[in-house]
Amino acid sequence: QVKLVESGGGLVQSGGSLRLSCAASGRRNDLYEVGWFRRPPGKEREEVARIGWSGGNTEYTHSVKGRFTISKDDVEDTVYLQMDRLKPEDTAIYYCAAREYLWGSYVSSFGSWGRGTHVTVSA
Repeated sequence: QVKLVESGGGLVQSGGSLRLSCAASGRRNDLYEVGWFRRPPGKEREEVARIGWSGGNTEYTHSVKGRFTISKDDVEDTVYLQMDRLKPEDTAIYYCAAREYLWGSYVSSFGSWGRGTHVTVSA
């Protein structure tokens, strides 16, 4: 099972930027896809973006399109979330999670999770 560790959160003014990092260790050869999720205060967790590990294809939720960019560094085994033009509604705990190959062409759901990093955007 892969281990994921998030970092880079903090306090930022509205309109500012942050870059979150998700460092992967362990069975990285089994990675299929890595995603960023967030849980705003008092709300349910939602998906923000995801990236394919081998192909690099990306997907974003509508509310962050044009503002957030997910990317990966294959040398450092790290996934990034560049967040620009931040808004107060982006305030949340941000998590990264991974889908992994089980056997053959079967893949897991997002079952490996990091501990999260806090992002607070002030008005």
